[in-house]
Amino acid sequence: MTELFEPTSAHDPRLARGVDGLLGAFNAAGVVDAADVRVAERVAALAGEDDDRVLLAAALAVRSVRAGSVGLDLDALPDLDGTGLAWPAPEEWVPAIEGSALAAAEVLHVEHDLVYLDRYHRLERQVADDLRARLDHGGQLGPPAVDEDVLAATLRRVGDAHLSAEQATAVEHAVRHRTTVLTGGPGTGKTTTVARVVLALADQFALTHQRRMSVALAAPTGKAATRLEQAVEEELRGLGALGDGPHQLPSPTGVTLHRLLGWRPDNATRFRHDRGNRLKYDLVVVDEASMVDLTMMARLLEAVRPESRLVLVGDPRQLTSVGAGAVLSDLVAGFAVHPDPPVVALTENHRSTEEIKGLAAALRDDSPALDETADRVLEVLRAGTGEVTWIETDDPVTALRAECTAAALRVRAAAVADGPEAALAEIEGFRLLCAHREGPYGVRVWNRYVEQWLAAEIGAPLGSAWYAGRPLLVTSNDYALDVYNGETGVVVTDPAGRPRAWIAGAGAPRPFAPGRLDAIETMHAMTIHKSQGSQATRIAVLLPEEDSRLLTRALFYTAVTRARESLLVVGSEAAVRAAVTTTAQRATGLRHRLAPPA
Repeated sequence: MTELFEPTSAHDPRLARGVDGLLGAFNAAGVVDAADVRVAERVAALAGEDDDRVLLAAALAVRSVRAGSVGLDLDALPDLDGTGLAWPAPEEWVPAIEGSALAAAEVLHVEHDLVYLDRYHRLERQVADDLRARLDHGGQLGPPAVDEDVLAATLRRVGDAHLSAEQATAVEHAVRHRTTVLTGGPGTGKTTTVARVVLALADQFALTHQRRMSVALAAPTGKAATRLEQAVEEELRGLGALGDGPHQLPSPTGVTLHRLLGWRPDNATRFRHDRGNRLKYDLVVVDEASMVDLTMMARLLEAVRPESRLVLVGDPRQLTSVGAGAVLSDLVAGFAVHPDPPVVALTENHRSTEEIKGLAAALRDDSPALDETADRVLEVLRAGTGEVTWIETDDPVTALRAECTAAALRVRAAAVADGPEAALAEIEGFRLLCAHREGPYGVRVWNRYVEQWLAAEIGAPLGSAWYAGRPLLVTSNDYALDVYNGETGVVVTDPAGRPRAWIAGAGAPRPFAPGRLDAIETMHAMTIHKSQGSQATRIAVLLPEEDSRLLTRALFYTAVTRARESLLVVGSEAAVRAAVTTTAQRATGLRHRLAPPA
């Protein structure tokens, strides 16, 4: 559950009209909103349910899913102080739900101390069942055959200065198992390891097949998929593994998960590939797995062939998916005590950015002494010598104007004088990250600020929305154009004076007429959520006020780890402390389903 909302007036759209009883009272108090109420009313009418307590549970379950949880945790309900309301007594409420018409109709389920909507109950059970089946080596398939001599030769081949002992262990694990969950923070060499996993599995595959192993590299967003493709290709090329030879691989291609599974224009949650039409690939690698929600993980697992290898890569401490669930962190927690765990963790940081590494390490501290952790984070921020800088201020405009304007000018100059590739490269040099979309600390306001400052610097209005040097962010998938959520771009004027939006997706950047692109935003500033799966040479993080409901440690950690070389944090000490001491918890039962029986 999230915190209560405060209705702005009697006409607030979150207030449902004509509703009485518990639903009406809890709606008026800001506990559930109109959408939750109407869904609960409708399913109750269809099932013939009239118990107010059950209707309230149904509305809360809907609200929980919208807030990112898979079910309603009755032990983590918000405080009702000041509302004049009280929660139904648990000893009466749970039996009422379990014995209700909604439970009999399988609209609601009570399990693992959660109240589930049927759809998410089925999805969670499916994911757990499919993962357990894969850990059981596909049932009758048995464990994958491993040629020990070939494996040893492969490890010697890839065991250069770029491969640590724990990375070599991860490669060996992937060879011996059909499913591997590879976790690690920034700079721990996850992509380096993935490339060597691909090579090691290809060497084993060549022993029993007359064809080359087929590989799919995927990620939730287009930007993350492109970054994975480029990094893995660079590593494989350096190892001499790419080419047309019998023991070489073709250059890998990164795709979004939606494209991998085969989008369907008639269904937003089903794909062309499923249990009846499995993916053809012998190896499927999914990067940025922390961004994969429960629904997408279910669709992926049902589409991967039982005999194929699956490697899930990500950092469980980053922000969870936009949709419901926290699948990667559930996998890590659920499999922690498994007798043959699929999780391999990389912990050694190989980057030279020591201060960023130190700040990320402080934010990863799981100590229950939250105030001490906050003190450590503040100590690292204050000790910055250039790689990490903290500007403690209540005036972010003054703190950020010069740097944001300079970055926008560099992108514009490259777009005007040097072309799309140079302008796209400049975009990767600096990025301003915000927690919010709206309000004084939101991207909408800060995009306007930067455009005003840019116009002032060049001494003329920008002219139109499609001005040269405008940085772009794709915000949804367009399968017809082969343009995907998370991809970035820039506006460059062609020789005829017409603006063209150059989008950097998989392969070379491509130009589009502005009228062909629909879901496009200006990207002088972007939300921290949207930044997942991408990085920039220098990152500026604008922290909101300390009472922001979005301000959590996962949010701050995600922002910090987007920086390749330098980081600027702008915000108050109170905001930093609020971020460090606030942990967002999603109610799920997956980790309990994955854990072995006691």
